[in-house]
Amino acid sequence: MNVLVAVADYPNNNGGVILMYVHARNRYYCKHGIDVTVLNFAANESYIYEDVQVITLEDYKTQSKPYDVLICHAANLRNHYLFLRKYGDCFPKLVFFFHGHEVLKVRDTYRHSFPFVKNAGFENSIGQDIYDEIKFFVWKRYYRKVSNKSVYIFVSRWMKERFEKYLKISTEKMESYIIPNNVGEVFELQNYDFSAPKEFDFVTIRSRFDGWKYCIDVVNRLANENPQYRFLVIGKGEYFEHYKKAKNIELRIEGLSQDEIPGVLNSASCALMPTRLDAQGVMMCEMSTYGIPVITSNIDICRELNELLNNLILVDHDKSVDLKKCLEEAKKLYSKEKNKMFFTDETVGKEVSILIGMTNEN
Repeated sequence: MNVLVAVADYPNNNGGVILMYVHARNRYYCKHGIDVTVLNFAANESYIYEDVQVITLEDYKTQSKPYDVLICHAANLRNHYLFLRKYGDCFPKLVFFFHGHEVLKVRDTYRHSFPFVKNAGFENSIGQDIYDEIKFFVWKRYYRKVSNKSVYIFVSRWMKERFEKYLKISTEKMESYIIPNNVGEVFELQNYDFSAPKEFDFVTIRSRFDGWKYCIDVVNRLANENPQYRFLVIGKGEYFEHYKKAKNIELRIEGLSQDEIPGVLNSASCALMPTRLDAQGVMMCEMSTYGIPVITSNIDICRELNELLNNLILVDHDKSVDLKKCLEEAKKLYSKEKNKMFFTDETVGKEVSILIGMTNEN
């Protein structure tokens, strides 16, 4: 089976790691007998990344290789739609993965950003609303047009509900699935060390914490309100250049590889990961799968995850939070059995079955 995976960008050999979760999927596909080629719309030249062939749009135009399935991750108008209009008929089957912004009304969903964040002007403008309406109109027509040969995969029930809300499409007569992103291998293989000495009470890890949805302001507020506890905050961003850091926060401005995260988690009693918005919350799922209790927000997506995970503590982060009570509850969750709901075999494994089933129909 030959599969072409179309993405706006992709990890590369120069240190780029964007859309690594797509690459993890592709490697799993390859291990299970699927021939994967990646079409990277942002690439200027073709390359091989960890045994996966990545090609440019220009190289796609000159090749003659047939593909059984085209997979589109987070399809956008500028890249995926124009490609589909021209080449969509060349593919017997289509798969669309929905991860977030591609079917969301930005101003309705995100609502705010921190004042210091650059390039937030358009996202907060009427122009963004106009673009979103065009996006919904175009994709609504296209998805209906190709529904007879397409599969639609959502990373959460929340994501699927937003698809139906904003595109005004019912998925009842479409072949659709809810399959979350898998957690990294290190979180499957290793376990949280309950007995390790705890240097911190709470740990917060964000790749970039300048995003309003990641609630770094809430973490800072909770630290100020609870000076008796020790907080570790790791990530990159400018937030603390503009707002005073609580004295009991140890701040590390750095990025962590997945292999480095377990050691950091072992140094804390509980993870503190409030959020205002998430399509899935992969980091939260990874921490929970690893075994550390996770405090997060009492919002729709987290309530959905709470049905699947066994060590989440939901709080209303816009109100006063009793962290002492949270720590007591966390200790009761230490002995819970490791949750395998987000293991690769349980997530990407389902995708492989779907792909094989699609090609068997031809």
